[in-house]
Amino acid sequence: MEGLRKDYGRRRALDALSLEVERGETLGLLGPNGAGKTTFMSLVAGLLRPDGGRIELRGLGPVTSRSVRGHIGIAPQEMALYPRLSAEENLVFFARLYGLRGAELRRGVERALTIAGLTERRRDRVGGFSGGMQRRLNLAAAVVHSPDLVLLDEPTAGVDPQSRNHIFDSLERLKDTGTTLIYSTHYMEEAERLCDRVAVMDNGKLLALGRLQELVQSYGGGYRVTAEVLEAPPPLTLADWNGAKLDAVVDEPFALLSELMRAEPRLSSLSLERPSLETVFFNLTGRSLRD
Repeated sequence: MEGLRKDYGRRRALDALSLEVERGETLGLLGPNGAGKTTFMSLVAGLLRPDGGRIELRGLGPVTSRSVRGHIGIAPQEMALYPRLSAEENLVFFARLYGLRGAELRRGVERALTIAGLTERRRDRVGGFSGGMQRRLNLAAAVVHSPDLVLLDEPTAGVDPQSRNHIFDSLERLKDTGTTLIYSTHYMEEAERLCDRVAVMDNGKLLALGRLQELVQSYGGGYRVTAEVLEAPPPLTLADWNGAKLDAVVDEPFALLSELMRAEPRLSSLSLERPSLETVFFNLTGRSLRD
Protein backbone atom coordinates (compact mmCIF):
# COMPACT_ATOMS: atom_id res chain seq x y z
CA MET A 1 0.00 0.00 0.00
CA GLU A 2 1.53 3.25 -1.09
CA GLY A 3 0.34 6.84 -0.77
CA LEU A 4 -3.31 5.94 -0.07
CA ARG A 5 -5.68 8.91 -0.14
CA LYS A 6 -9.45 8.96 0.16
CA ASP A 7 -11.70 12.02 0.31
CA TYR A 8 -15.38 12.33 1.18
CA GLY A 9 -16.23 15.75 -0.16
CA ARG A 10 -13.95 18.19 1.65
CA ARG A 11 -13.09 15.72 4.40
CA ARG A 12 -9.92 13.68 3.92
CA ALA A 13 -10.49 10.23 5.43
CA LEU A 14 -7.04 8.86 4.51
CA ASP A 15 -3.98 11.01 3.93
CA ALA A 16 -0.92 9.57 2.11
CA LEU A 17 -0.92 6.29 4.05
CA SER A 18 1.79 3.79 3.12
CA LEU A 19 2.64 0.43 4.70
CA GLU A 20 3.53 -3.15 3.81
CA VAL A 21 2.10 -6.29 5.42
CA GLU A 22 4.20 -9.45 5.40
CA ARG A 23 2.74 -12.79 4.35
CA GLY A 24 1.44 -14.68 7.39
CA GLU A 25 1.61 -11.79 9.86
CA THR A 26 -1.19 -10.22 11.86
CA LEU A 27 -1.13 -6.44 11.61
CA GLY A 28 -3.15 -4.50 14.16
CA LEU A 29 -4.78 -1.27 13.03
CA LEU A 30 -5.18 0.76 16.19
CA GLY A 31 -7.09 4.01 16.50
CA PRO A 32 -10.24 5.65 17.87
CA ASN A 33 -13.56 5.85 16.06
CA GLY A 34 -13.19 8.14 13.06
CA ALA A 35 -9.46 7.47 12.64
CA GLY A 36 -9.96 6.08 9.11
CA LYS A 37 -9.71 2.37 9.90
CA THR A 38 -12.94 1.30 8.17
CA THR A 39 -12.13 3.40 5.09
CA PHE A 40 -8.71 1.75 4.96
CA MET A 41 -10.29 -1.71 5.20
CA SER A 42 -12.79 -0.92 2.44
CA LEU A 43 -9.98 0.24 0.16
CA VAL A 44 -7.87 -2.87 0.79
CA ALA A 45 -10.93 -5.07 0.16
CA GLY A 46 -11.49 -3.35 -3.19
CA LEU A 47 -14.92 -2.08 -2.08
CA LEU A 48 -13.81 1.55 -2.54
CA ARG A 49 -11.43 3.08 -5.04
CA PRO A 50 -8.72 5.38 -3.67
CA ASP A 51 -8.47 8.99 -4.81
CA GLY A 52 -4.72 8.55 -4.80
CA GLY A 53 -2.10 5.84 -4.27
CA ARG A 54 -2.22 2.10 -4.96
CA ILE A 55 -2.82 -1.23 -3.20
CA GLU A 56 -1.45 -4.52 -4.47
CA LEU A 57 -1.61 -8.10 -3.21
CA ARG A 58 1.95 -9.29 -3.73
CA GLY A 59 2.34 -11.51 -6.77
CA LEU A 60 -1.30 -11.10 -7.84
CA GLY A 61 -1.84 -7.45 -8.77
CA PRO A 62 -4.06 -4.54 -7.68
CA VAL A 63 -6.99 -5.25 -5.34
CA THR A 64 -9.32 -3.45 -7.74
CA SER A 65 -8.98 -6.50 -10.02
CA ARG A 66 -11.88 -8.94 -9.58
CA SER A 67 -9.58 -11.96 -9.69
CA VAL A 68 -7.42 -10.51 -6.89
CA ARG A 69 -10.44 -9.72 -4.70
CA GLY A 70 -11.17 -13.46 -4.64
CA HIS A 71 -8.01 -13.89 -2.54
CA ILE A 72 -9.32 -11.49 0.13
CA GLY A 73 -11.87 -12.13 2.88
CA ILE A 74 -13.54 -9.44 4.96
CA ALA A 75 -15.45 -9.62 8.24
CA PRO A 76 -17.16 -6.21 8.35
CA GLN A 77 -18.26 -4.52 11.55
CA GLU A 78 -21.85 -4.63 10.29
CA MET A 79 -22.76 -8.31 9.95
CA ALA A 80 -24.45 -9.60 6.79
CA LEU A 81 -25.95 -12.90 7.91
CA TYR A 82 -29.33 -14.48 7.15
CA PRO A 83 -31.12 -15.14 10.48
CA ARG A 84 -33.62 -17.66 9.07
CA LEU A 85 -30.86 -19.85 7.65
CA SER A 86 -28.65 -22.19 9.65
CA ALA A 87 -24.96 -21.51 10.18
CA GLU A 88 -24.10 -24.10 7.54
CA GLU A 89 -26.61 -22.70 5.03
CA ASN A 90 -25.15 -19.22 5.48
CA LEU A 91 -21.66 -20.51 4.78
CA VAL A 92 -22.80 -22.49 1.72
CA PHE A 93 -24.39 -19.31 0.37
CA PHE A 94 -21.20 -17.26 0.81
CA ALA A 95 -19.03 -20.08 -0.54
CA ARG A 96 -21.09 -20.11 -3.75
CA LEU A 97 -20.69 -16.36 -4.06
CA TYR A 98 -16.94 -16.96 -4.06
CA GLY A 99 -17.33 -19.57 -6.80
CA LEU A 100 -16.86 -22.72 -4.72
CA ARG A 101 -18.67 -25.87 -5.83
CA GLY A 102 -18.80 -29.56 -4.95
CA ALA A 103 -16.04 -31.02 -2.78
CA GLU A 104 -14.20 -27.68 -2.63
CA LEU A 105 -17.32 -26.03 -1.21
CA ARG A 106 -17.80 -28.76 1.40
CA ARG A 107 -14.15 -28.52 2.50
CA GLY A 108 -14.42 -24.74 2.77
CA VAL A 109 -17.55 -24.90 4.92
CA GLU A 110 -16.05 -27.54 7.24
CA ARG A 111 -12.84 -25.53 7.65
CA ALA A 112 -14.74 -22.32 8.36
CA LEU A 113 -16.99 -24.01 10.95
CA THR A 114 -13.91 -25.47 12.67
CA ILE A 115 -12.11 -22.12 12.80
CA ALA A 116 -15.20 -20.44 14.24
CA GLY A 117 -15.80 -23.27 16.72
CA LEU A 118 -19.37 -23.72 15.48
CA THR A 119 -19.32 -27.29 14.16
CA GLU A 120 -21.79 -28.47 16.80
CA ARG A 121 -24.20 -25.62 15.96
CA ARG A 122 -24.01 -25.96 12.19
CA ARG A 123 -27.73 -26.78 11.74
CA ASP A 124 -29.06 -24.16 14.18
CA ARG A 125 -30.75 -21.04 12.88
CA VAL A 126 -28.56 -17.96 13.10
CA GLY A 127 -31.46 -15.90 14.47
CA GLY A 128 -31.14 -17.85 17.72
CA PHE A 129 -27.40 -17.24 18.08
CA SER A 130 -25.92 -14.88 20.66
CA GLY A 131 -24.15 -11.76 19.42
CA GLY A 132 -20.77 -13.42 20.01
CA MET A 133 -21.74 -16.53 18.02
CA GLN A 134 -22.93 -14.35 15.16
CA ARG A 135 -19.57 -12.54 15.22
CA ARG A 136 -17.81 -15.90 14.95
CA LEU A 137 -20.04 -16.93 12.03
CA ASN A 138 -19.30 -13.56 10.42
CA LEU A 139 -15.61 -14.49 10.65
CA ALA A 140 -16.31 -17.96 9.22
CA ALA A 141 -18.05 -16.38 6.21
CA ALA A 142 -14.91 -14.32 5.57
CA VAL A 143 -12.64 -17.38 5.42
CA VAL A 144 -14.89 -19.99 3.75
CA HIS A 145 -12.94 -19.60 0.47
CA SER A 146 -9.48 -19.90 2.15
CA PRO A 147 -8.30 -16.37 1.29
CA ASP A 148 -4.67 -15.26 1.49
CA LEU A 149 -5.63 -12.06 3.31
CA VAL A 150 -8.44 -11.55 5.84
CA LEU A 151 -9.63 -8.11 6.95
CA LEU A 152 -11.26 -7.91 10.38
CA ASP A 153 -13.04 -4.65 11.16
CA GLU A 154 -13.57 -4.52 14.93
CA PRO A 155 -14.71 -8.17 15.11
CA THR A 156 -15.46 -8.01 18.86
CA ALA A 157 -17.67 -4.91 18.73
CA GLY A 158 -20.68 -5.16 21.05
CA VAL A 159 -19.98 -8.58 22.58
CA ASP A 160 -19.57 -9.64 26.22
CA PRO A 161 -16.16 -10.71 27.66
CA GLN A 162 -16.90 -14.45 27.37
CA SER A 163 -17.90 -14.10 23.71
CA ARG A 164 -14.80 -11.99 23.09
CA ASN A 165 -12.61 -14.82 24.37
CA HIS A 166 -14.39 -17.26 22.03
CA ILE A 167 -13.68 -14.90 19.14
CA PHE A 168 -10.02 -14.69 20.20
CA ASP A 169 -9.85 -18.50 20.12
CA SER A 170 -11.28 -18.46 16.59
CA LEU A 171 -8.76 -15.84 15.48
CA GLU A 172 -5.86 -17.75 16.98
CA ARG A 173 -6.98 -20.88 15.08
CA LEU A 174 -7.01 -18.76 11.93
CA LYS A 175 -3.53 -17.38 12.70
CA ASP A 176 -2.26 -20.96 13.03
CA THR A 177 -3.19 -21.61 9.38
CA GLY A 178 -0.66 -18.95 8.27
CA THR A 179 -3.30 -16.59 6.87
CA THR A 180 -2.36 -12.90 6.70
CA LEU A 181 -4.64 -10.78 8.90
CA ILE A 182 -5.29 -7.06 9.19
CA TYR A 183 -7.10 -6.49 12.47
CA SER A 184 -8.82 -3.18 13.16
CA THR A 185 -9.60 -2.33 16.79
CA HIS A 186 -9.64 0.43 19.37
CA TYR A 187 -8.97 -2.02 22.21
CA MET A 188 -5.32 -2.00 23.21
CA GLU A 189 -5.46 -5.42 24.92
CA GLU A 190 -6.70 -7.07 21.71
CA ALA A 191 -3.78 -5.71 19.71
CA GLU A 192 -1.35 -6.84 22.41
CA ARG A 193 -2.75 -10.38 22.44
CA LEU A 194 -3.16 -11.04 18.72
CA CYS A 195 -0.92 -8.81 16.61
CA ASP A 196 2.67 -9.20 15.42
CA ARG A 197 2.92 -5.50 14.56
CA VAL A 198 0.70 -2.51 15.22
CA ALA A 199 -0.07 0.51 13.04
CA VAL A 200 -1.32 3.51 15.04
CA MET A 201 -3.76 5.72 13.10
CA ASP A 202 -5.52 9.00 13.80
CA ASN A 203 -7.28 11.52 11.55
CA GLY A 204 -6.54 9.40 8.47
CA LYS A 205 -2.77 9.36 9.03
CA LEU A 206 -0.32 6.64 10.00
CA LEU A 207 1.41 7.90 13.16
CA ALA A 208 3.59 4.91 14.02
CA LEU A 209 4.25 1.33 12.91
CA GLY A 210 6.17 -1.46 14.60
CA ARG A 211 6.20 -4.33 17.05
CA LEU A 212 4.66 -3.62 20.43
CA GLN A 213 7.98 -3.42 22.27
CA GLU A 214 9.42 -1.13 19.57
CA LEU A 215 6.48 1.26 19.88
CA VAL A 216 6.65 1.27 23.66
CA GLN A 217 10.40 1.96 23.61
CA SER A 218 10.04 4.75 21.06
CA TYR A 219 6.85 6.46 22.26
CA GLY A 220 5.98 5.02 25.69
CA GLY A 221 7.70 7.77 27.66
CA GLY A 222 8.88 5.75 30.68
CA TYR A 223 7.38 4.04 33.71
CA ARG A 224 4.81 5.80 35.88
CA VAL A 225 5.32 5.63 39.66
CA THR A 226 2.51 6.86 41.92
CA ALA A 227 2.37 6.94 45.71
CA GLU A 228 0.51 8.60 48.55
CA VAL A 229 1.70 8.95 52.16
CA LEU A 230 -0.19 9.23 55.44
CA GLU A 231 2.25 11.72 56.96
CA ALA A 232 4.74 14.35 55.84
CA PRO A 233 6.42 13.10 52.63
CA PRO A 234 10.13 12.29 52.87
CA PRO A 235 12.56 14.27 50.68
CA LEU A 236 13.48 12.63 47.38
CA THR A 237 16.21 13.46 44.86
CA LEU A 238 14.70 11.59 41.88
CA ALA A 239 11.15 13.02 41.96
CA ASP A 240 9.03 15.72 43.56
CA TRP A 241 5.99 15.41 45.80
CA ASN A 242 2.75 17.26 45.23
CA GLY A 243 1.57 17.51 48.79
CA ALA A 244 1.12 13.93 50.01
CA LYS A 245 1.09 12.51 46.48
CA LEU A 246 3.83 11.39 44.12
CA ASP A 247 3.22 11.00 40.37
CA ALA A 248 6.41 10.60 38.35
CA VAL A 249 7.33 9.22 34.92
CA VAL A 250 10.87 7.84 34.90
CA ASP A 251 13.07 5.63 32.72
CA GLU A 252 14.52 3.75 35.73
CA PRO A 253 11.63 3.14 38.15
CA PHE A 254 13.51 0.88 40.54
CA ALA A 255 16.00 3.60 41.45
CA LEU A 256 13.10 5.82 42.52
CA LEU A 257 11.34 2.96 44.34
CA SER A 258 14.57 2.09 46.19
CA GLU A 259 15.01 5.69 47.31
CA LEU A 260 11.40 5.80 48.45
CA MET A 261 11.66 2.54 50.40
CA ARG A 262 14.86 3.65 52.15
CA ALA A 263 12.91 6.63 53.51
CA GLU A 264 10.42 4.17 55.11
CA PRO A 265 7.33 6.38 54.67
CA ARG A 266 3.85 5.37 55.86
CA LEU A 267 2.21 4.66 52.51
CA SER A 268 -1.50 4.53 51.78
CA SER A 269 -0.87 3.52 48.15
CA LEU A 270 1.98 2.67 45.79
CA SER A 271 1.83 1.60 42.15
CA LEU A 272 4.12 1.05 39.18
CA GLU A 273 2.66 1.25 35.66
CA ARG A 274 4.68 0.11 32.67
CA PRO A 275 4.34 1.91 29.33
CA SER A 276 1.63 0.41 27.10
CA LEU A 277 -0.03 0.93 23.74
CA GLU A 278 -2.51 3.17 25.55
CA THR A 279 0.43 5.32 26.69
CA VAL A 280 1.93 5.24 23.20
CA PHE A 281 -1.32 6.44 21.64
CA PHE A 282 -1.79 9.20 24.20
CA ASN A 283 1.78 10.42 23.69
CA LEU A 284 1.30 10.45 19.90
CA THR A 285 -2.11 12.12 19.80
CA GLY A 286 -2.77 13.71 23.19
CA ARG A 287 -5.99 11.72 23.69
CA SER A 288 -7.27 8.32 24.74
CA LEU A 289 -7.94 5.47 22.31
CA ARG A 290 -11.63 5.55 23.23
CA ASP A 291 -12.19 9.31 22.98
